[in-house]
Amino acid sequence: MNKEVEHKKEEKKPKEKMVKITEVEYMSLLEKEKEVMDKMLLAQADIENTRKRMERDKMLFLRFSNEQIISELIPFVDDFKRAFAAADQTKEFEVLHKGVEMILKRLLDLLKNKGVTEIESQGKPFDPAFHEALMQVESDEHLENTVIEELEKGYFLNERVLRTAKVKVAKAKEELIKEEAVEVEQENNIEQDSETE
Repeated sequence: MNKEVEHKKEEKKPKEKMVKITEVEYMSLLEKEKEVMDKMLLAQADIENTRKRMERDKMLFLRFSNEQIISELIPFVDDFKRAFAAADQTKEFEVLHKGVEMILKRLLDLLKNKGVTEIESQGKPFDPAFHEALMQVESDEHLENTVIEELEKGYFLNERVLRTAKVKVAKAKEELIKEEAVEVEQENNIEQDSETE
């Protein structure tokens, strides 16, 4: 029985055939093999060079990607320096205030042209996607979770939140909460009394 198993194993092995070729054909095959290997090595080198070039281009892009916006911001630095120099010469607060106001207007116009818009928060319901609550203030003048003061503006960049607004949010006064709890308790007691009768 063991001989049969061994015999079957031998049958499954493919038999290698010996092929006779001329020396010219053999040399031709060796030359083709060399050509294929050369092409493969060249392709590998091309892939590696492409990878390195893409990595270099990516680094250059990241390094200089802000070049345009920075070149547009530099004139504001110059304007601030001129405003402060003028204020130093005249010693008038009005001159400085007017200069800074003009610079701010130009800067806001630049941001608007780049797709930056303000998040309107005042009087709106608190939304953690657009607001960061820094304070809660008891108020009976505002609905609970209403933004009652903007401490720092929030901004969108092309309708995507660039920076959330930092806000002060209204919360119900403790007295109102207690009164509401007492009213609810009284209503529950009245309902229980009417059910027992």
